[in-house]
Amino acid sequence: MLERFKVPKKDRVYVEEQKVRLVTEKVFVHLGLSQDDAKINADVLITNDLRGVESHGVSNGLRRYVDEYTNKKLNPNPNFSILRESPTTLTVDADGALGTHVGPWAMQKAIDKAKKFGIGAVAVTNSGHLAGCGYYAMMAAEQGMIGHCMTAGGALNTVPTFGSKPLLGTNPIAWAAPAKSMPYFLFDIATTQVAGNKITLAKRTGAKLSPGWISDTNGNPIMDEVHPPEKFHLLHIGGTRENGSHKGYSLGLMNEIICNELSGWGPGPVHKNNGGHFFQAYDIDAFTDKTKFLSDMDDLLEHIINVPPSEGHERVIYAGLEEQEEVLKRSKEGIPYHKEVINWFETYCEESNIDCDLR
Repeated sequence: MLERFKVPKKDRVYVEEQKVRLVTEKVFVHLGLSQDDAKINADVLITNDLRGVESHGVSNGLRRYVDEYTNKKLNPNPNFSILRESPTTLTVDADGALGTHVGPWAMQKAIDKAKKFGIGAVAVTNSGHLAGCGYYAMMAAEQGMIGHCMTAGGALNTVPTFGSKPLLGTNPIAWAAPAKSMPYFLFDIATTQVAGNKITLAKRTGAKLSPGWISDTNGNPIMDEVHPPEKFHLLHIGGTRENGSHKGYSLGLMNEIICNELSGWGPGPVHKNNGGHFFQAYDIDAFTDKTKFLSDMDDLLEHIINVPPSEGHERVIYAGLEEQEEVLKRSKEGIPYHKEVINWFETYCEESNIDCDLR
């Protein structure tokens, strides 16, 4: 994560993983989820926090979900129903479940199919926010497979190239691949210049946004470094047509097609309501010798980090390396939350009669 999005040292409250995990589970139970489902939902958020992906951890996600459950926008006790199924594919109606609720189940279904037939793909419809895609792609990698995840859920807040009004969401995508001994490759991005939740982090930390990250309300890219304005739209990867925004826009549009149209949900931009996700797993042994693949991955990743860095930089990295290093660090030192986040936890828990020990 960029330095500007990290919690300033003066505002940090370090919390042990198990403490915040326990309180988060209690919040989900209070919202009506079973204990087992609360553990699943909490694990997605806490894992993101451990990896340093704070934009999709409890800091931003949990209070949003509290609001959505409280206002009956999410179903705490969904019944997933299978709409279509083949040996390698599955389409599921999530019955209004939060994405972090149905996501782990759906990804495991894709993995199980891949174990039998070499590849597995699951489309999910009628679901809420997924809290990023990396967690689910890594589920496959941790079971020795290549994992892929996409979502088209969330607010329609991103303008298309040359557009004056928002059309798509941030439409994230993730890929993960295991290695023999090197930290796994994990590519987890929004198809926008910056994830929407990182704007929230910037507001909390007082950070500025880089030129070309957002547009004004008429779709004109803001090409100055600015603090997050009150009203704005996001821009796709590239920012402007000259810098390749048509590529990010088309990638985000493909997410929309796979997650919403292929799942049968229908076009989110037309109905102003997203609700689809997509999960895929590849069994390496179905394509090549797995032992050789893992060894080759080590060779590749080691070769990458041994590339001499350019002036002003300490090293060359690859996607997933820093996140794994952060897991090791935060598991020992605790997760650095902004004091405002801890204050929110304590206030909500007091109002809800939930035990809260985060300090």
